[in-house]
Amino acid sequence: MTRKKLSGFDVVLVGFGWTGAIYAEKLTAAGLEVLALERGPWRDTSKDFATTFAQDELRYYWRHGMFQETAQSTLTFRNNGAETALPMRHWGSFLPGNGVGGSGVHWNGQTYRFLPSDFLARSHNEERYGPLPDGMTVQDYGVTYDELEPHFDYFEKICGICGKAGNLNGQTSPGGNPFEGARSSEYPNPPMQMTFSQDRFEASARDFGLNPFPVPSANMSRAYVNPLGLQLAPCTYCGFCEKYGCGNYSKSSPQTTILPVLMERPNFTLRTESEVLSIDKSPDGSRVTGVTYVDTSGDSFFQPAEMVVMCAYPLENTRLMLLSQIGTPYNPQTGKGVVGKNYCYQVMSGATVFFEDEFTNGFVGAGALGMAVDDYNGDNFDHSGLGFIGGGHIACYTTNARPIESHPVPDGVPEWGSAWKQSVAANFLKTATVGVHGASMAHRSNYLDLDPTYTDRHNRPLLRMTYDFTQNDRRLTNHLTPVAEDIARGMGGREVKVSERTGAYDSVPYQTTHNTGGTIMGTDPQTSVCNRFCQSWDMPNLFVAGAGLFPQNAGYNPTATVGALAYWSVDAIINQYLPDPGPLVQP
Repeated sequence: MTRKKLSGFDVVLVGFGWTGAIYAEKLTAAGLEVLALERGPWRDTSKDFATTFAQDELRYYWRHGMFQETAQSTLTFRNNGAETALPMRHWGSFLPGNGVGGSGVHWNGQTYRFLPSDFLARSHNEERYGPLPDGMTVQDYGVTYDELEPHFDYFEKICGICGKAGNLNGQTSPGGNPFEGARSSEYPNPPMQMTFSQDRFEASARDFGLNPFPVPSANMSRAYVNPLGLQLAPCTYCGFCEKYGCGNYSKSSPQTTILPVLMERPNFTLRTESEVLSIDKSPDGSRVTGVTYVDTSGDSFFQPAEMVVMCAYPLENTRLMLLSQIGTPYNPQTGKGVVGKNYCYQVMSGATVFFEDEFTNGFVGAGALGMAVDDYNGDNFDHSGLGFIGGGHIACYTTNARPIESHPVPDGVPEWGSAWKQSVAANFLKTATVGVHGASMAHRSNYLDLDPTYTDRHNRPLLRMTYDFTQNDRRLTNHLTPVAEDIARGMGGREVKVSERTGAYDSVPYQTTHNTGGTIMGTDPQTSVCNRFCQSWDMPNLFVAGAGLFPQNAGYNPTATVGALAYWSVDAIINQYLPDPGPLVQP
């Protein structure tokens, strides 16, 4: 295939979701010529998410209207190295976004900051509990919470996050999360209005001596204008957040918070339906020179650039680095190499409460409408003698009562038939769920590499995922699930159904879209892909964004930390790299 060479740009962004929008807005404001290449289509609120058709369960939940098509891009999966990985023909456990806005369009909006100890997972835990077990490849980020705090603060203001501070400038603030890192300012907006389920959860949690707080929400509690002058509307509690775009301009996304300003700038260019095939390098391998991509015509293009920022979904960022032979691929047998290392997911469990006479009315819902406790997250509790590190937040959300998707029934009810139908009807608006959102600590045996057998439509190897829950994961969930059960029973229902996390990891049922690792950051090029500024150790003009930077996953949703890292990195590019291009950290 003949490759056409195009005119160069200062910066090329690969992918155009949250991080692509952040880098593009800041770099164009600094005067650079920026091009974003997005594999999927253009998506805009008024055209693509109108409430007249966007609230369609079949289109978006079952038929994955906003997600990557596996016929175009998928991966292979296995639990361990002794198995043969097979292609995923249908997305299940996680749902990678497609098109402008990426997964920042279909997210729920739960916007937690990682804890200070999360960024020091190895050094903090070893200092407190001693050496970590063999095989646990947990690492420090190389950047601290205090360094990221101004960038957390700015991302929250861009998004208009709704919540209540629990630690304001080092002073405990009643009603918020007392375990959070110190905040420099209050949330931009007050918390969402809670419903019956959250009130019951809060009361039960307090009875157990815990510290409930409203979930930080990117669903607006009131009208809001962000620092770029863009206005968001109050949430209507329709319950169509996760897997859906918001036609009411009530959920923060690149479309509602950044793009209307960015798209007006003459030094920004967006090309949609343009799939990047590789990152190109100079003959001596010291720098990237641009990217090669194809568009819907089938033509191949070489796009030169002085700098490349990888803003695709974490799995695709890892795959592109492997395909482009940038960095050393991780080898689980030797423990050497870095690209594909420390893939992590999360450990989910919980308990569902069934009420007798009370109505929970899940139709009044939103993606981040919830109350949570952090008493068992991170290192907020003593792990001595427990045999695991990490934790998770425990929360009661009312996200939806979408009838095709939502039909909880108690234990002992058949999975189909008249008895099942009667139980669904009886319990449909009388349930609440207390969920555990557990961390995933990196292990030598969990990683990403290129599949030796299966290829995509461009004849490139698919990404292969090797992942299973570890002993740390199992001990963590075994410790936290009974806490969720106790809170659930304290909510005063008729009965409680416990959903434990047992057995091997299963890629079929949906859990979260919180894939992390593969392009991890750190302090040593021998153990990480990127330095503390998210800059490739191997190519100084290559930067990487997204949750692939996480050396392990915390007990939270990742988006706030993804956003903070993007703002931290682009600040370093503007203030340090551009005046003196080269490595920002010396190995």
